[in-house]
Amino acid sequence: MGRWSVILLVIAWSSFALYGARIMLIPAQGGEGDAVHTIITVQEGASFRQVASQITATGFISNHTAFVVIGKLMGIEEQIRPGRYDLNSLMAPSTILNVLATGQTIPYWVTIPEGYSMRQIGEVLEEVGVTTAELFVQAAQDTAFIRELGVEADTLEGFLFPDTYRFHHGTSPHDTIAVMVGQFQRLYTPEVQEQARERGLSTLEVLTLASIIEKETGAGEERALISAVFHNRLKRGMLLQSDPTVIYALPAFDGNLRKPDLRYASPYNTYLVRGLPPGPIANPGLDSIMAALHPAPVPYLYFVSKNNGTHHFSTTLAEHSRAVYRYQKRDRRRTS
Repeated sequence: MGRWSVILLVIAWSSFALYGARIMLIPAQGGEGDAVHTIITVQEGASFRQVASQITATGFISNHTAFVVIGKLMGIEEQIRPGRYDLNSLMAPSTILNVLATGQTIPYWVTIPEGYSMRQIGEVLEEVGVTTAELFVQAAQDTAFIRELGVEADTLEGFLFPDTYRFHHGTSPHDTIAVMVGQFQRLYTPEVQEQARERGLSTLEVLTLASIIEKETGAGEERALISAVFHNRLKRGMLLQSDPTVIYALPAFDGNLRKPDLRYASPYNTYLVRGLPPGPIANPGLDSIMAALHPAPVPYLYFVSKNNGTHHFSTTLAEHSRAVYRYQKRDRRRTS
C-alpha cells in the first residue's frame, strides 16, 4: 500500500470516527428547549435491534443504523436489562446507550399491605412487573436460602415485613425477599426479642400469634384485646378456634366459611388442634407483633364480629352465646 493510500485510509477512518462521534454525542434535539420525556419498556428477551427501533420511533436518535452498529460494538446486546426506561430528547445517543447498558430502569414503589400471605405478596410483585408469584413463593420456601437469612422456620411466611419498597423490574425473588426479611430483622430489635423471651415465646411463635391477630381484626384498638383472648385460651389449654387459621389451610376458599370447613384436617385448623398452628398464616405489621407481646389485662375468652369491623368481647360462654345471637343469628334472620 502506497503512502498516499495510507493517508487516504487514515483520513477516511478519521472522518468516520468524527461522524460517529457527532452522531453519538449530540442530542437529536440539539440540546435546546425543554426536554421531551418518553418511557419505553424493554421486554424480557428483547434484542438490541428491537430496542433501538423503539428508541428511533421516539425521534431521540437521528441515525438508527449508526446507533445499532455502535451499540453492538459496545456489547450492549449482552448488557441490556428488561424494564422501563425514562428517556428524553436532550439525551445524546451515547447517554441513552449508557442508560441501557447500566440498567437504569425506573424503580417500582411497591406497598405490601399488612396481613398479606406470601402468595398474595408474590401476586402484588407480579402485577407491577418485579418478579412472578410462582418464583417468589418458591424462593420463600427455599430451605437453604431461609437458613442464609438467619431465619429458623420452614418458610418465610410471617417474616416478609409489610412496608413500601423500591424495586426494579427483574429484581430476583431472592433479593426481593432479602430486603423484606431485612426490614423485619431491623424492627425486631433485641429489646423486642427480650420481651418475647419474658413471655416464653420464640420468634416464630410471636409471628404466628401476631399473624392471627392481624387477620382477626382491622381495628387497631382491638389488637391487644384479641391478643388477650388468645393468650387466655392458651393458658387454659382451650382451642383457639380462629377462622383465619382454618381458611389459610383450605385448598380453595370462596369467601364463605362453612361448617364442613371447620372439620378440615390440618395442623392449622385451630378448631381441631390445640395451641398455636405450626407457623404464621400471614405477614403481620409491627402493631400486631407488639399486640402479641402485650395483651390487654382483661379476662376475655371469646369474641364475635359485630358486622361493622369491630367485635364484642365476652368472658363467659353464656355471654358469648347471647352476643352471637345478637350480632349474627338475629341479624341473619332480619335479612333473610
